Order: sequence, then structure tokens, then C-alpha cells
Amino acid sequence: MTSQKLPTMIEPELLNGDDTNQEAWRAFEIMAEFVGATENLKAVMPAVSIFGSARTKPDHRYYQLTEEIARLLSDSGFSVLSGGGPGIMEAANKGAFPGRGASVGLNIKLPFEQHGNAYQDIGISFKYFFMRKVMFVKYASAFVVMPGGFGTLDELMEAITLVQTGKTRKLPIILVGHQYWSGLVDWLRDTLVADGMAAPADLELIQIIDEPQKIVDAIFKHYETTGFELTPTERKMQLYL
Repeated sequence: MTSQKLPTMIEPELLNGDDTNQEAWRAFEIMAEFVGATENLKAVMPAVSIFGSARTKPDHRYYQLTEEIARLLSDSGFSVLSGGGPGIMEAANKGAFPGRGASVGLNIKLPFEQHGNAYQDIGISFKYFFMRKVMFVKYASAFVVMPGGFGTLDELMEAITLVQTGKTRKLPIILVGHQYWSGLVDWLRDTLVADGMAAPADLELIQIIDEPQKIVDAIFKHYETTGFELTPTERKMQLYL
């Protein structure tokens, strides 16, 4: 297991004082976080980002399902990106860890301190949520969204918005668990689309699949004519996430 600590370009005292220039100095810290993460992740593609609750226990069926999905993805040659913490994140890394693809944890420093799980080939700790979210999108060939709470919903809506607005290439967004997600999809259709807040075609960006092998098959099917390699245009798009 390799744990990466991103470089810090500024002395800590410059960030902890009351100096009115503190925000400007933070730009260098953000730059360091971006450069460090990019260097550590440049070889992980193709990769699948898996999102889900940190509260899911190892004996829960969603944990076990995530572990199986991640194992199949890794055995198929995908790196697996998770949030690096416990719950679904741990299950994703645990399933991928013995496989062909890299098991990657993108951890976040939180006030209540989220500790990285033990199943990571590459572990990176972020201070800034938005920088971490960029990395989840920048290196993903697909998103697999397990049941989760507000953080998972935030990541799901971010992924949909980026694809919908053309800020990133069209890629599979797969929700796992009909029982968990069907109510949300119904609300999106019956309220957002019905009231003209979203287009009917926007709902076609997401699909619900429960079976692990069908999830892997759906990702391969999406890329069977284009391949996983980014085109020059898509590479340019990634610069403006």
C-alpha cells in the first residue's frame, strides 16, 4: 500500500494568520494539491469512480455488493477510485485491491477526521473538496453510485451536471439498487422534467443496474465504438472542469 502526501508550497504560518492576503496565498496551496494529485494519478486510466455512504458496515449487503463490483472492475483492467474512507469507500478499495487495476483512495481531511482504509495502492489526502471532486471526474471512464447520503447525492448531481453541460465527455452514470434509487428517478421525471426544470433526455444520462457483471458489461458497451482513450478534444475539455 502506498500513501501519498501532497506537497505543500506555503509555510503553515502564512495560512493561519489574519493577513488580508491569506486568500491569495491559498491559491498556491490549491496549485500544489492539483499538481501532486495529477502526478500521482496520471497512470490510473481507465478508471471507474465509485461513490457511496461512509456509514455502511462490512456485514451490510451494499458493502458486499460494492466489493463484488469493484473486484469485477479491477479484474477487467479498470482502476477503482473511491473516497478512501470507511463504508462503501472501503468496500470499493477492498474489492479492487487484489485485482489487476489499481485501488485508489481520494481521502478528504474533515473536522471529524476521516481515516484512510487499508486497501489502497495509491492513497491521496485532500484538503479541498472541489479539488478532490475534479480528480474523481478527470480520471473516470464511468461512475458507479451506490446507496449513500448527502455527499453521495452531491457527487451524483455533480457528475450529471458536468455531462449534461458538456464540461466532460459523455460517460456511464450507473446507480446501483433499484429499491434505493427508483424514488429519486421518479421524482426527477415527475417533478423536474414535468415542470421544465430538466429535459427528458437528461434522464437518459443515468441508468439503474443491480447485477455486478451487467454493470461491467454496460461500461464496456458504452465504449465499444470509441474506446477508452480520450480524444484531443476530450483532453482539452478536461482542462476546464
